[in-house]
Amino acid sequence: MLAEYLPILLFLLVAGGIGVALLGIGALLGPRSASKEKSDAYECGFEAFEDARTKFDVRYYLIAILFIIFDLEIAFLFPWAVVFRHIGAVALIEMLMFLLLLLLGFVYCWKKGALEWE
Repeated sequence: MLAEYLPILLFLLVAGGIGVALLGIGALLGPRSASKEKSDAYECGFEAFEDARTKFDVRYYLIAILFIIFDLEIAFLFPWAVVFRHIGAVALIEMLMFLLLLLLGFVYCWKKGALEWE
């Protein structure tokens, strides 16, 4: 039975070998011209002007959470849509309830002004 897993093990060894080889070649042959500009952190295309521990506005996190919520909605919606014809009316009602709850959350955030960026 373990012989059936031999191609997978071989694939993993070849892939790992190629990865290690490419990293090694890059380290050996790559340019090594260090400068202050290359060592600086990339800060959205402009010079860093404050400490890295500055607090972000809470609206930034609200937008990020909303993005994650609606991204997860799509992650649940696609598999459901693929098997829609086979799961029946009960699943349709459940998905409509799920979407209604998300819509209510979206309207609540909209009314609270979470989507307004001044």
